[in-house]
Amino acid sequence: MGGGGGGNSRELDQTPTWAVASVCGVIVLISILLEKGLHHVGEFFSHRKKKAMVEKKAAAAAEHLGGVLDWPPPYYAHNGRMLAEASMATKCPEGKVSLISINALHQLHIFIFFLAVFHVSYSAITMALGRAKIRAWKEWEKEAAGQDYEFSNDPTRFRFTHETSFVRQHMNVLNKFPASFYISNFFRQFFRSVRRADYCALRHSFVNVHLAPGTKFDFQKYIKRSLEDDFKVIVGISPPLWASALIFLFLNVNGWHTMLWISIMPVVIILSVGTKLQGIICRMAIDITERHAVIQGIPLVQVSDSYFWFARPTFVLFLIHFTLFQNGFQIIYFLWILYEYGMDSCFNDSEEFVFARLCLGVVVQVLCSYVTLPLYALVSQMGSTMKQSIFDEQTSKALKNWRAGAKKKAPTGSKHGGGSPTAAGSPTKADGDA
Repeated sequence: MGGGGGGNSRELDQTPTWAVASVCGVIVLISILLEKGLHHVGEFFSHRKKKAMVEKKAAAAAEHLGGVLDWPPPYYAHNGRMLAEASMATKCPEGKVSLISINALHQLHIFIFFLAVFHVSYSAITMALGRAKIRAWKEWEKEAAGQDYEFSNDPTRFRFTHETSFVRQHMNVLNKFPASFYISNFFRQFFRSVRRADYCALRHSFVNVHLAPGTKFDFQKYIKRSLEDDFKVIVGISPPLWASALIFLFLNVNGWHTMLWISIMPVVIILSVGTKLQGIICRMAIDITERHAVIQGIPLVQVSDSYFWFARPTFVLFLIHFTLFQNGFQIIYFLWILYEYGMDSCFNDSEEFVFARLCLGVVVQVLCSYVTLPLYALVSQMGSTMKQSIFDEQTSKALKNWRAGAKKKAPTGSKHGGGSPTAAGSPTKADGDA
């Protein structure tokens, strides 16, 4: 895209980047407002038990979105020609040009179509790889829940902390110095990012902190539900992510190599996140040795949000979400350019750069989906709060309805602080309940 100029019949590559970003921004803003409006309408009817109206609203939204997504490019091409013919009769005054031509708008429609279709496919691949990784932990769960494991890790037996398998594999010379600490954890994410001792130690700590010790609990199934909850977040496109896409469209000026930078940025972010998550596990092992020289049974990890950046585990999820979106966006953008303009377009750099970008995109997709996202689903359980996925879907809904009903029945402005006891006094609470 150029920086300016053009006429009434200019193509998208001749349209100023600020014009393209502005038009896309208006489309995105209208879509967000409509989505928020439908959401509030649904809540309004839900509060009044208008189930039929809620279902009708959902069906209308699905039909509307489905209709938009099902419009194939030939449909856009046909209507684009009709609009182009109609626009011949109305031209801009002399000395002025339209913000964006009909041809450019038609090409922008195709890009939005590509973005919608491929985002769904891209998200499905992400979820499939993440579930495949967590499925491999099922054998560890069976082993940790078995009697043989309990016998080999007798809770009444005392051991030196550095002799336990979890601490031993993380305590080495490299982890004693800050620089080598991060270097070793950087490479650890590429080779067995989660080991059996890590899984068993984190599982044992979670059960002892959030549940009664010795509780029969399927931790692997809980991690799978937690991953599904995280997937509900990363499959969506939040306003900050739309803003980053609009900034890219604005900066996509010929000669600035914006596509190269946008393909490098996800690599840097996801490697930093993976290093951080590996460092959290390693730091937990180091903290055990600093607190105790001798332990009884399995090492008990201290759960705390302080291990995460800004003491917010959700910030790590946002970085993963941002990485997946940016990586998917640059791949989708390349496919759209290939469809619309061909390989020799001015949008593309040299063939070497294009090949490098695609390779980086594939590497980031596999690394983020198969390594980093499942690792986050496991390590994030070591935060100060447990997630709502601790309950199954039906139990979670029942608790939410019970809580909402209790709020309605509770007297407002009471002089006494009495009433039924709440979860405020419990050591932990589920995310989203506060």
